[in-house]
Amino acid sequence: QVQLVESGGGLVQAGGSLRLSCVVSGDTFSHGDAFDNYGMAWFRQAPGLERESVAVISSGGGRTYSSASVKGRLFISRDNAKKTVYLQMKTLKPEDTAVYTCAAFRGFGVPLLASQYDYWGQGTQVTVSS
Repeated sequence: QVQLVESGGGLVQAGGSLRLSCVVSGDTFSHGDAFDNYGMAWFRQAPGLERESVAVISSGGGRTYSSASVKGRLFISRDNAKKTVYLQMKTLKPEDTAVYTCAAFRGFGVPLLASQYDYWGQGTQVTVSS
């Protein structure tokens, strides 16, 4: 059993900032497999819209990807010692309103497809008022 638990969501005015956290617990590794073997990502889904990738970070933190809509405003990072991934959100816009979910995959790339991910959190709501 592996759990990914997000926190840090809430209500913020347009132009404000939030930092989301995702803590991994439970059976995060077996023999030869550990948290630092997993890349991490943030996805989001707004009501009536499809889930989209927001940002991805490789297992060692050396490679990142950000979607065009959030590039320069939302930044992904990780702390392998704490088994935690973060999404620093700046200059938020009303169109950023969505449920944000973290996900994990075993590998070294930065996959963009949800089907490539092995574990998912429950999501945290971010609401940006206009």
